[in-house]
Amino acid sequence: MHKDSIVVNKLKDTPFGASIQLPSYCNNDPAYLNDEDFQTLKEAVETNLVVIIPDQAKLLPKSQYILTKRFDPSIPEPKETNGGANYGHGKEFRHDKSVLKKDGCSVKTQPQVQILGQGKFEADEEGNENGEAINLTHPSHTTFHHTPLTEKQIKDNKQTRFYRWHIDSALYELSPPMVTTLLGIKVPPTTQYQTIKYEDDGSELKLTQGATCFISGAQAFQGLSEEDKQFALNTTVEYAPHPYIFISPAGATWDGLTMVSEGKEMDFNDLPDWEESKVKKLPMVWTNPTTKEHHLQVHGCCLYKLHTKGGKTLDLKESREKVHQLMRPAISPEKVLAHSWKQGDLVLFFNRGVWHSVTGEFKGLGNDGQDERRLMHQCNIASGVDPVTVF
Repeated sequence: MHKDSIVVNKLKDTPFGASIQLPSYCNNDPAYLNDEDFQTLKEAVETNLVVIIPDQAKLLPKSQYILTKRFDPSIPEPKETNGGANYGHGKEFRHDKSVLKKDGCSVKTQPQVQILGQGKFEADEEGNENGEAINLTHPSHTTFHHTPLTEKQIKDNKQTRFYRWHIDSALYELSPPMVTTLLGIKVPPTTQYQTIKYEDDGSELKLTQGATCFISGAQAFQGLSEEDKQFALNTTVEYAPHPYIFISPAGATWDGLTMVSEGKEMDFNDLPDWEESKVKKLPMVWTNPTTKEHHLQVHGCCLYKLHTKGGKTLDLKESREKVHQLMRPAISPEKVLAHSWKQGDLVLFFNRGVWHSVTGEFKGLGNDGQDERRLMHQCNIASGVDPVTVF
């Protein structure tokens, strides 16, 4: 190993995760790591699942794209004329009825990179790459959950919820990305705290406002009973066509793990055109290519049916109930990595090994003058291959 090389430090007092010190030769731009150091970074991401590189507030969208793409050689070269569908943020992401429709906009010069956050940013404001005013809305459980918290719980009791536990993926036609990179360009000071109250057992998780939460799919699998492990290893998850549109009339459970079954989902005939061959049917367990561990990887909100190798098929309601039973123990407070954002944090996470969720309520620039605006860049690119279970 050469003298000036990458350094990996495990996070302290967290269930998993690591931080990275970059070598000086790359001039604080991780896109320019040499092959040896990039391989160390790749293994660190797949082993620690969430990796933080600090002091990246000025990272260019092009560099973020190059870095993200480098994790997956199977990614096809960008297509010039398909509205970005090759990286999973095309029609599905922007469709008027999609639950993702408010989740930001694309960087004009690098459309694989999405702009997320809260509040209005003027055209000439530092960090705004698009050269025009943009308005961003932080996802709130109040618009997605079946029965959201009351205004009193949010404002007076400083409560929040897990918005939606998920894996970054279109889950229709395109394969789940390997890695997501998320950059905090402007981040409010982490002086305010909010609390998630678990409504089924009374436990609590205190976190900083707007923390991004992560769960290890490996720890989730390890926590299953032997019977449930065998069920998970031998089950395929079928996702709905255009799943984010399919679920849009429904509401999520209090914990953000799945949807409440009331028959409110859109009829398949009312969805945009779809093809059976493009419906995603993925194993419930994905094997980590570095650690060889099994990860329980399910997008509980977007699933449609479960199919067992024994020939049994669970319908939508049964599938949600079963998946909730499998996933719920893994989100206990002590198992959650709640990342408290600092300006310039670049978070890389192994999208095929974790679930993650937005938390927090922001008011933007309020009457009290406190600036709660947030500006972030996110990049993940649909893979050229589906995940697999290796027995």
